[in-house]
Amino acid sequence: MRDELLYRMQNEFPMSRRPFAEIASAIGSDEESVLEMVAELKADGIIRQTSAIFDTRRLGYASSLVAFRVDEEDIPDAVDAINSHPGVSHNYERNHDFNIWFTLAVAPDSRLGLEGTIEKLAKMSKAKEYIALPTLKMFKISVKLDTTGKRPKKEKVQRARSRDIELGPRHYAVIRELQKDIAVVSEPFAESVEKLSMDYDEFFSIAQEMKESGVMRRFATILNHRKAGFTANAMSVWRVPEEKGEELGRKIAGFSAVSHCYLRPSYPNWPYNLFAMVHAKTQEGCDAIIEEIAAETGLEDYAKLYSTREFKKRRIVYFDPSFEEWEESV
Repeated sequence: MRDELLYRMQNEFPMSRRPFAEIASAIGSDEESVLEMVAELKADGIIRQTSAIFDTRRLGYASSLVAFRVDEEDIPDAVDAINSHPGVSHNYERNHDFNIWFTLAVAPDSRLGLEGTIEKLAKMSKAKEYIALPTLKMFKISVKLDTTGKRPKKEKVQRARSRDIELGPRHYAVIRELQKDIAVVSEPFAESVEKLSMDYDEFFSIAQEMKESGVMRRFATILNHRKAGFTANAMSVWRVPEEKGEELGRKIAGFSAVSHCYLRPSYPNWPYNLFAMVHAKTQEGCDAIIEEIAAETGLEDYAKLYSTREFKKRRIVYFDPSFEEWEESV
């Protein structure tokens, strides 16, 4: 039951007045038991956070994956510099000459802009070399660890929803509330509804509108991979002919163990343009999945970058004054 609970919460957490009661009904339990189980899983560090996952670009933020080459002795100071930016959500050391990898987002009103911020961080980090790898085409972004062991190897990837929506003050107010980690209580949205002077119908209607437009990708639980038993993750990178990028990107995204799949730019010092994050319980498991991807796609030029240290992993807090404060401080 615990594993089914974790998978369901990762897949889609109900946006309703009493979501834990809804989950309990789906797995044949009761609300009180589910609340106790979730509280234990959070206390054990297995559940990291349950909140909305927004499309950074649709909120007006510019973002990129960035790789720095930093001398070993400079890594601690580099990590402090990079992690100080509120738009850095993930930061890892990986087994490559480009050894520091992080994701960066800058606010719509950033004075430095994305390129300027990367340059500033590179200088602060004493990076010998760096590459910016923004998303050119996104095929998949969906972290759902198979805690049940019953998930098929392949899955049909839904195309991201997208339609125009004009965000107003009420949308931004709801965004600020939905990005918070929910409390493990019977009515976790009650505090937000009261704070915004809304009723549940209006609150969930605005959330649903943002979900249907693609501004909010989903509302879900994110696990601590290692504590959930998935001790290995590999950033597999592939050299793909430009004319086959779309076809092979969609094929690789169809593997259930792949959580993220993107086309990114390549450079003379970085020939790989297709990225796929692979998760498994062991490094051998990751290797086997990547070998299967290679066999199925016929791609021979690829690399596996394993994370050796995690320096930062947290959700970005959108529309937060810390972005402006950081720019003023540097």
